[in-house]
This record gives sequence, structure tokens and C-alpha cells, in this order.
Amino acid sequence: MRYVKLPKENIYEFLGRLKEYGTLYAPVKISEKFYDFREVDDVKKVEFHYNRTIMPPKKFFFLPREKLFEFSISKAEYKETIENVEPFVLFGLHACDIFGLKILDTVYLDEFPDKYYKVRREKGIIIGISCMPDEYCFCNLRETDFADDGFDLFLHELPDGWLVRVGTPIGHRIVDKNIKLFEEVTTQDVCNFRDLEKKRAEAFKYHEDWGNLRYLLELEMEHPIWNEQSELCLACGNCNTTCPTCRCYEVQDIPSLDGDTGYRERRWDSCQLRSHGLVAGNHNFRPTKKDRFMNRYLCKNSYNEKLGMSFCVGCGRCTYFCPAGISFVENLRRIMGIEDKSCPSEISEEIPKRGFAYASDVRGEDI
Repeated sequence: MRYVKLPKENIYEFLGRLKEYGTLYAPVKISEKFYDFREVDDVKKVEFHYNRTIMPPKKFFFLPREKLFEFSISKAEYKETIENVEPFVLFGLHACDIFGLKILDTVYLDEFPDKYYKVRREKGIIIGISCMPDEYCFCNLRETDFADDGFDLFLHELPDGWLVRVGTPIGHRIVDKNIKLFEEVTTQDVCNFRDLEKKRAEAFKYHEDWGNLRYLLELEMEHPIWNEQSELCLACGNCNTTCPTCRCYEVQDIPSLDGDTGYRERRWDSCQLRSHGLVAGNHNFRPTKKDRFMNRYLCKNSYNEKLGMSFCVGCGRCTYFCPAGISFVENLRRIMGIEDKSCPSEISEEIPKRGFAYASDVRGEDI
């Protein structure tokens, strides 16, 4: 991998030159507390030190609402409406969000590629940036706190600039065309990079092993947490909307007033909504809020075989933006037994402690 240094005094000129490669989107402050990826006119409004955006960057590739085709019943024909997508640059993605896009790639670019998603991925340039975690971050537990690939450039902050990792041929071309903005990496830069990475690792709130979590979730289907927390849940779908890896959608035909023409669109769906599990015959395979609440935890912690990781990247959005104040990570820690005291103490003494709760069949109590 190629490494260069971008001095701090050159950052805004660099951002300005990125507009030559397409529309520039970056994190900007949209209120007192919140940030989002928006089109950038003034590069000095770009936020380098943010924790998370409201909407994940998936919104640029998997649109919240998208027309698929127009149709005519009388003519028995339809016309696809794939947009002529112009090139664009996404600046300032954190490592966890880059992993989120890699997960979506395994879904939408598999053996049957989604053409609507694919055209946007081909036109998008990804530039990542390092961050410091807050109390909601747990990407270190998901091993998504450092991205090896999935980006064209990645900027790691130094005291006097950024150490830049070049990840793709496009990244090389951007650096080469603007080489006067960059410098060689020095020994001091490497020392600073090492120190800052160590500081970042130590800043995480949680330091645990979640390797067996997905199995414990299956073993703890009768855990009292499901009744307790699903009662608090508003079933609003905020957790799905803000999640960088949720990929469910619904498809609906929108007829015109003439009764003959119309169009089909797809739009984001949420597994927390009752309609998500509703099928023909008015049968619902997740009829209760508890069923839907459990499903999300099982889905986000299931195993993505292609990447060797879970479908949750630990960004903390679902907790931070939950109007009911439900903590996804703390609930998982209870399943792990870290915050759960429901296992009898005599069992804990007989069996070596491994930092998780034991299955309900050895609890010795009815839950």
C-alpha cells in the first residue's frame, strides 16, 4: 500500500480539488447535535471530528425511495428508469461505515447484481477518515474499527496533517494529479500515527470478546430481556433507517389516474413494522412486537460468511437515535452475561467463568 502525508494547511485545497471528480458529499453539522452527509458548496463547512451522521452513507447507493420502471397495461410493456448517475465523491467515511458498504456489496453485488445499486457503486469515490470513539461506539468489538480496503483514500489524522493510505488505482490517480499537495511520510509521522492509534484503541468504552455472541442469542430465546425491552420499543423503525447495513425494501406499484400507466418503486422497509412480516392470506410470520424485536437482534448478529463478520458494524446509531432509549449494545452485553446476574451463583462457581450467560436449561429457574 502507498502512503503519503497531507499537511493540515492543504486540506481545504484538497477538498476543493475533489470536486473535479464529481459532486462532493461530506459530513456537515445540520443542528446543534447532529451531522449528516450533504452536498458541499463551502469546503470549510466539512466536519472532520464527528462521531456519526444521522443517515449512513448507504443512502447514496441504496436509495430510500427509487423508481424501478414505468409500465403500461394496455401496451403490456414496461420501461426501466435507471438514472444516468453522475460521478460523486463521498468524503469522511469512518471505518465502520466502509465495512457497512462492504456488507451491502455482498448482498447487492453477489451472483445476481442489483443494477441500480451497482451503477452507483461504480460512480462513487470513497475517502475515509479516522475518528475517536464516544460512549456509543463498539466497532472495536466488531473488528470494524480499522478498514484494510473498501476505500480509494483513507486519511488518518496527525498533529500537523493526515497520513493518507492509498487503496485503489483511482486513489493513486487522485494523489498523482495533486502530488504538490502531499509530502513524504517521515519517521515522526509514523510515531505519531502509532501513538494516535493506541490512544484511539484505549478510548473505546468496551473491551470484550463477542466471538460466541451469535450462539448465545440462539440459546437465550427465553431470556427475560426480550419481553422487557420489546415493551419499551416504539416499533418506529428508526434503528433500521439509521443502520448502515439494513437492506430490506418493499416494492409497490403506483398507478396513474388514467388507470393504464404507472410506475413501480422500491423503498426502504423496516423489520420493526408489522407490515414487514405480512404475506398473502393475511398471515404474518412475525405478528408481535416481541417477535420483530428479537428478529432484528438475530439478524444484526448473524454471520456474513463472505466477510467473516456480523451484519452489525458497531457504529452506535441504533442506540444514539432510538427515541425509546433502548441500548443495543447493553442488551447484547446482558445476553453475554456481562451485565446479567440471573444465572445462579453456584453454577458460576462450578463452571469456569467465560464472560457470558449460560443457556436457560441450566438456570434452574423458570423464565
